Amino acid sequence: MEKKVMQTFLYDFYGELLTEHQRNIYEDFVLNDLSLSEIAEEAGISRQGVHDLVKRCDRILEGYEEKLHLLERFMNTKEKITKIRALTRNYQNQNEAEIMAQIESISTEILEEL
Repeated sequence: MEKKVMQTFLYDFYGELLTEHQRNIYEDFVLNDLSLSEIAEEAGISRQGVHDLVKRCDRILEGYEEKLHLLERFMNTKEKITKIRALTRNYQNQNEAEIMAQIESISTEILEEL
């Protein structure tokens, strides 16, 4: 997964656990796509300070994911739901009982992971 996309997902899941200052800087860099220099000027800190803070936030957010696995679970569930949707869209071409068994199996996996 692309780094910016991963940063966005991690922020969506764990961003509220950062301090307000960390959130503001990280949002400007990841979500608002501002440069380190633009953020530094706006925040009144050095460009290196912004860089260090973004890297620290990356480590913090990745650490939460390593411990809690919320993003991993979300992505796995999303993948399984996508499979179910594909099965329901293409059910005319296959045996209905077979489709229902596959959907039942996938939905059971989802429920067991919750």
